[in-house]
Amino acid sequence: MAENDPPSVIGKIKNKLIGAKQEWAKDGRLLTGKTAPREQRLPPGQRLVKDWPVLDLGIQPQIPTSSYSLTLDGAVEHPVTLDWVALMALPQSEQVSDMHCVTQWSNYDNHWRGISAAVILALVQPKPQARHIIFHSHDGYTTNVRLEQFDQPDCMLVHHWNGQPISRQHGGPLRGMIPRFYLWKSAKWLQRMEFTEADGPGFWETRGYNNNADPWQEERYS
Repeated sequence: MAENDPPSVIGKIKNKLIGAKQEWAKDGRLLTGKTAPREQRLPPGQRLVKDWPVLDLGIQPQIPTSSYSLTLDGAVEHPVTLDWVALMALPQSEQVSDMHCVTQWSNYDNHWRGISAAVILALVQPKPQARHIIFHSHDGYTTNVRLEQFDQPDCMLVHHWNGQPISRQHGGPLRGMIPRFYLWKSAKWLQRMEFTEADGPGFWETRGYNNNADPWQEERYS
């Protein structure tokens, strides 16, 4: 598309969604002003749902496992690119955790299958100066976490949800799952994990959303 061409229908939808969410951040929408300890299972301002709502930027990449690859690089001792067969050959594990979306819904007791953070970190061996991870997605999305936020027993790269392969609309074939933080930190359609010394705020973090994203501290926005 040329520089001066009008945006496509998908482009218009994407721009509208992004604009609406930026206004949420600007206006502090959904904020209750409350905090809570993690022992309170439902974070402040959240409502419990039984389904898994679909929220994205209006683009859902089609990525067959036959051509999928994940690059792990940056400040690591052993950078590597893994195809689907190599990913499935890594030790697999299962986990049950809750999900909390910044748009105010929470879903309890999700059964995940995938590759634990511990396996990924042991594989690449982050260098001493590595402090952050930037997740890159196939749709151009990025998000950032501190290394210690990912280095937790409940963090995974997941390919199954409740016994079924994760669907395309929910980020399949592989997405991150960092359940202690709002769901935008759990990047869909993973393409690359970049280990860095410096922080690199991602798509929503540069558009008014909180860099840390703790639901119990209600860190929805900057």
